Amino acid sequence: MLNVEFIHPKFLLTWILILFMRIGVFIPFKAQVVAGKAIGRMMHPFMHKLRSTAYSNISHCFPEKKQPQVERLVKRHFEAIGVSFFETANAYYGSDNKIKKLLTIKNEHFFKDALKEEGGIILLCSHFMPLMLGSRALLIKHTIANIYRPQNNTLFDSAMVKGYKKNGAVMIKSTDTRSIIKAINNSLPIWYAPDQDLGKNNSVFAPFFGIQTATASATARLAKNNNTRVIPYSFIRTSNGYLMSFEKPISNYPSNDPIHDATVINQILEKQINHSPEQYLWIHRRFKTRPNDEKNFYKFN
Repeated sequence: MLNVEFIHPKFLLTWILILFMRIGVFIPFKAQVVAGKAIGRMMHPFMHKLRSTAYSNISHCFPEKKQPQVERLVKRHFEAIGVSFFETANAYYGSDNKIKKLLTIKNEHFFKDALKEEGGIILLCSHFMPLMLGSRALLIKHTIANIYRPQNNTLFDSAMVKGYKKNGAVMIKSTDTRSIIKAINNSLPIWYAPDQDLGKNNSVFAPFFGIQTATASATARLAKNNNTRVIPYSFIRTSNGYLMSFEKPISNYPSNDPIHDATVINQILEKQINHSPEQYLWIHRRFKTRPNDEKNFYKFN
């Protein structure tokens, strides 16, 4: 049933966006990629603040790259942002059959073996542009709990939650620690992407591309419950579809050293980013929180 709250002029653009998303799912994959990249190239000149953030992140993470190389990678990143419009549409409204045809699955046995045993499972994800579709693709064969941050736009948030729930997901807000732990204790796999700047109170500083970075400490704390295995999971766009990859559960994790644990997580993320750097979320101010109150390197704060 339609919430009357959403029948308001302030949601007009969101309704138009949702309409285009519903139409967009019927476009073939390769045409989606071509159209999405074109959208990204059109966005690039006008998104000054986001472009500046992406440039700062990439230039600091890859100091060996010269300015023209960084600028090319920023442009490719904006192309990936454009494609993510269709990827998000496919996540909310695409059919299982369409998504299944696009998947190449690697090392799924790590996840299946973990499911056969008692205990919690954390599918450790990262903020790559096909992130939403990567979660949706898991639901084709598995029941999982999505740990998510509610969107500021309540209509779009409602569309996201409804889109996942109708495909079998359990939706848990990232602030609802009690429900997250309950899911882990009930051996319900959770899909968890902690690679964002959450501030000093919820983080420890650990190296990420050689930069001391505020890294969420919650992953290690959650993994202490119910013999939880942490399985790195990635979902990357390829020329023919998407590569869904699982890695071996992280051994000796968590330890008694929060900084060591955060470093392990960051090293896994670095490896994933180096595989497809243009698809990572570089427009997030990942290094905004700095140790010892040192100034961050972003032009716009």
